[in-house]
Amino acid sequence: MATKKTATKKKVASKAVKKTPAKKVTKKTVAKKPVKKPAAKKPTVKKVASKKTVAKKIAAKKPAAKKAAAKTSKKTTNKSPKVDQYGLEKDDEFYGLYFAKSTKKGLVEVKPCTFSLMYWWKGLLGYPDMIEISKNSNTAMLQFESTFGGGDSGETELTEQDVLDIDHIIEVDEEEMLISLYSYVPIPIPSKVLGAIELSVLNINPETRYGNLEICTTENEEGETEHFLRYRAATYLRGIKSGKVEAIENMVTNGSEFFGLALDAMCVNKSIKKWLLS
Repeated sequence: MATKKTATKKKVASKAVKKTPAKKVTKKTVAKKPVKKPAAKKPTVKKVASKKTVAKKIAAKKPAAKKAAAKTSKKTTNKSPKVDQYGLEKDDEFYGLYFAKSTKKGLVEVKPCTFSLMYWWKGLLGYPDMIEISKNSNTAMLQFESTFGGGDSGETELTEQDVLDIDHIIEVDEEEMLISLYSYVPIPIPSKVLGAIELSVLNINPETRYGNLEICTTENEEGETEHFLRYRAATYLRGIKSGKVEAIENMVTNGSEFFGLALDAMCVNKSIKKWLLS
């Protein structure tokens, strides 16, 4: 009987051994790897954080837009000076003014450079209006004549009795704001003195302080080539805020003086002097 009892105890012990591995199964479930799934909520937190960074990027774009607007406003202020329809700035003597002249063909616009020439010719000298203005008013021309007499000091080749007729043309270019003076000896140069005059021009031009001498070649009505002696000077009115009329007056005055000195110097050659006084 005692032996049987011990046998039953062994069986109980073996059953207890079998239960312990069953606990191992429960440990696997207790490992609660699925519990790590709640940790999957962390990516949701990361998503929220990423949204914040996106919001920061949008905020960064706003100040950049403000800077661009500030730059454009500065550029517009620098590039838009106050000028009138002729490009004259506010401190110019003719700023905002409009001039016109009545002709047989109707009213013609007189732009600033042409008006300056007209004021000198009509207003200061008192001569009748002879200025021809183009249809678009961008160019104009004035033609007139004058006489030139020599000096009375006895030191010049041309004397007071030596009087020359001179033709003048003043041209206006409104786009360039350029006034050009051309003064001609209205007698064609004979071929026999052409070489002597060309040599005189080469020698005199370096000594001329204002303007220069030229030989102008043209064709007459009969198709023959003719050569004329002329003096040319020019002045820009661009940038002259006040005193455009005076600038034209100075150009004509200085041009007449230096052309006269050049003619007198050329008369050292007696053949040239004879031609000029013919």
